[in-house]
Amino acid sequence: MILFFPSCNMNAVYLIVVLLPALVVGDNLCCSYPCQNQGVCMREGDGYTCDCTGTSYYGQNCQTPELWTMLKTALKPSDQTIDHLTKNYKWLWHIINNTQALRNFLMRLFSKLYVDKVDSPPLYHTGHDYTTWDTYSARSYYTRALPPVPADCPTPMGTKGHKELPSPEYLAQTFLARRTFLPDTRRRTNVLFGFMAQHFTHQFFKTDFKKGPGRTWSDHAVDMSHVYGETVARQRQLRSFQDGKLKYQLVDGEAFPPSLQDAPVHMIYPPDVPKDKRFALGHEFFGLLPGLFVWATVWLREHNRVCDVMKDLHPDWDDERLFQTARLILIGETINIVIEEYVQHLAGKNFQLFWDPELLFEEQLQYQNSIFVEFNHLYHWHALMPDQFHINGTMYDMEEYLYNNDIVLKGGLNATVDAMSRQIAGRFGPRNIGPVNLKVAVETIKHERELRMQPLNQYRKRFGMPPYRTFLELTAGDTEMAAQLEEAYGDIDAVELYVGWAIENPMPGSVHSETIVRMGSTFSFKGMLANPICSPGWWKPSTFGGEVGFNLLKTTTLKDLFCRNMKGPCGLVSFTVPEDVEPTGLTEDVESVGVPRKEGISRDKQTSQNQEL
Repeated sequence: MILFFPSCNMNAVYLIVVLLPALVVGDNLCCSYPCQNQGVCMREGDGYTCDCTGTSYYGQNCQTPELWTMLKTALKPSDQTIDHLTKNYKWLWHIINNTQALRNFLMRLFSKLYVDKVDSPPLYHTGHDYTTWDTYSARSYYTRALPPVPADCPTPMGTKGHKELPSPEYLAQTFLARRTFLPDTRRRTNVLFGFMAQHFTHQFFKTDFKKGPGRTWSDHAVDMSHVYGETVARQRQLRSFQDGKLKYQLVDGEAFPPSLQDAPVHMIYPPDVPKDKRFALGHEFFGLLPGLFVWATVWLREHNRVCDVMKDLHPDWDDERLFQTARLILIGETINIVIEEYVQHLAGKNFQLFWDPELLFEEQLQYQNSIFVEFNHLYHWHALMPDQFHINGTMYDMEEYLYNNDIVLKGGLNATVDAMSRQIAGRFGPRNIGPVNLKVAVETIKHERELRMQPLNQYRKRFGMPPYRTFLELTAGDTEMAAQLEEAYGDIDAVELYVGWAIENPMPGSVHSETIVRMGSTFSFKGMLANPICSPGWWKPSTFGGEVGFNLLKTTTLKDLFCRNMKGPCGLVSFTVPEDVEPTGLTEDVESVGVPRKEGISRDKQTSQNQEL
């Protein structure tokens, strides 16, 4: 039914149509999220006010754009138009990618666009429902892009939806659980990429579950703490204190992480893992999966190799300076690979991204980062994990794969990386999280509820996307799933953030859905470009031991990283399975794959301590 109010102004109409539910069922009008365009809702007695300061909008609900904002909005191409342009017209992008001035201009534009979408310093954190000094200073909390749902709202999501949310277990089994493995055949994302995502992000995703899902023991930065350890004490156990290098052990003439006996740091291993198969790594969880062990090994080797390079250049340097300079170089190598290859693959754009901190030297940018709890939850990419792993002619079930790092030791790093580069990972979208990781999804839903995180549509509006209007739109036309979602939530505006992420289908040409792309790229670019090594004072050859070290971090590629740290001819090293390579892992049927089964040690599923993995 459409109502007309010929004698009413639009603010009155808005109050009647949008806020009527709150007026009827509760006293807190902020539960209806009346403030638009990032206006801040403040309850005042039985009413509310919207603080529109700095939004470029005005009006009771920050709904009216200022003149300059109106002009910019009219002239600015939509995100959909930008996606279309960057994913088509290869001939045009070939010209742009080979014209440095044009490429610099667009990279600066893209970087600024993403960085500006993040509040810096953040406005909210997981310790309070409003802005406090702790939001800035208390680093043991995650920050958050939106404040929590007010505690006194009539429904868990504000005013929309049922008064009780469906159980996390029901949601996981109905919408998230894998029926059959769905491979990412469109983008041909591989297993090496999936483990890169896990290994890379756990240097800053470190939830302190003993204190709650909003607490962290992270430094909030790309700091390589997952290689060197999060504390000085752990770092000292992992260091050899000779020529700046980390401890290692030789297996068949190849360097691998040291045994736990040689570097007694805290690691999480089940009791039945033999002592000689327990490795000391920068992160306590990284003995869990051979794919993580591969990344731990290559960065260990790279650190020690860089130390040798620096020692040759600076024979007068002591162990401490060699170690610290190598760490800075590896931080730079990581950022370079992440932006130019990892994010490039995720985006699927014809524009070739590149890393050049100098492009933003003229901009106002704080060289300090805060990890948002939404970014942590967004990065639960469990759909990537297959049910089996095909390595060196053998197929391992997930339970056989857990804590079985002998796979890497016996096969060698070269052959293992080649196999990981040839196996297709899972695709994003509904019903593709395997049984081992499904309980992590259940716990994530519980954590979002404990943190009272706002629904999916509120986050879409916060990051410049139109809210979903119907369940059918969210499910991309899947009528059965749309009906199940409507029964579960009652209203499209009540769908929870993580559940919505997991149900959305990937954008054309991208690995992820629109919401993950828009939000994730914003958090990612801000986190990397705000790294101290990107600041004008640090970004100079002397920081990295001279021109050789400076050039290393600016030019290192994924293939460089592995090939110069492996023996013999380098196999396939890529984040995608190339079109001319026959992929493995497209079927989970053992006989059709045609490889023998491997008898491995059965493991319990991941413990509740390891929810982020």
